[in-house]
Amino acid sequence: MTRAGRSELRRAFAAPRPAAGLVSEFRSVGGLRTHTRRSAVPGRADPPVVLVHGLAVSHRYLTPLAATLSAHHPVYVPDLPGFGLTERPGTAYDVAGHAAFLVDWLAAYRLGPVCLLGHSFGAEVAAALAARRPDLVRALVLAGPTSDPAARSRRGQIGRWLVDTLREAPWQGPILVRDVIDARPWRVFATLSHSVRNAIEEDLVRVTAPTLVLAGARDPVAPADWRAEAVRLVPGARAVTVPGAAHNVVTTAPDPVADAIHDLLTPEEEELTSCVSGTPRSGRPEAGSAAS
Repeated sequence: MTRAGRSELRRAFAAPRPAAGLVSEFRSVGGLRTHTRRSAVPGRADPPVVLVHGLAVSHRYLTPLAATLSAHHPVYVPDLPGFGLTERPGTAYDVAGHAAFLVDWLAAYRLGPVCLLGHSFGAEVAAALAARRPDLVRALVLAGPTSDPAARSRRGQIGRWLVDTLREAPWQGPILVRDVIDARPWRVFATLSHSVRNAIEEDLVRVTAPTLVLAGARDPVAPADWRAEAVRLVPGARAVTVPGAAHNVVTTAPDPVADAIHDLLTPEEEELTSCVSGTPRSGRPEAGSAAS
């Protein structure tokens, strides 16, 4: 394992201790003792950015992105019910249940409207929240959203995730193992079942917030054709593809992901820069296009 990988693991496993400019808080939300990893010092710019993790993971793998974003924005990474350091309920929540939980979580923190980023299954939850409570969502980022109708089954999704494991940085393995142990395998499997029964398209067409569909160019879980369809379904949505990254783009490419979020939240600045220079900002794809 490289030195960089060991450093990322130390930061990912630090909670509830402070690390990388992040601290932990526990509050009661929906009757559950809920863990949130957040920026220790409020960022300089609004809105707050809330990161929603996927179905087998927790705040841990989002630590690189949270630390990067916290330089400019207040950042919050809640562990969903049963995941990470949040109390485990007796059942596995479906997409609607997780969205309702996040509504209560936002109320507990007196937040909203926020920039909401959901990754993988978290994108399904974020889309459901944005569709049902547009007043709480100023901007939406769907990172590697599941699930592609072409593989909307447990077998189809597991097969794509197995392919993805061959494309990811190996240092992420211990994080996944710890997160699955914390959540319990039955909860992960049950949440996967909820995911493949969720028609995210029905929520995407109802989203009104400025939306970015973001993914790694080598993502087999949310392939290019499905992402293009997601962009088409959300009015005015834009696409950004990060070269070289796979499904866990939020972990392995925090800088370009943070740049894309910043551009989504500051369109006037982006437009002015483009007009002055005649080109988009270095290293960032143009709005509505995807780099490869």
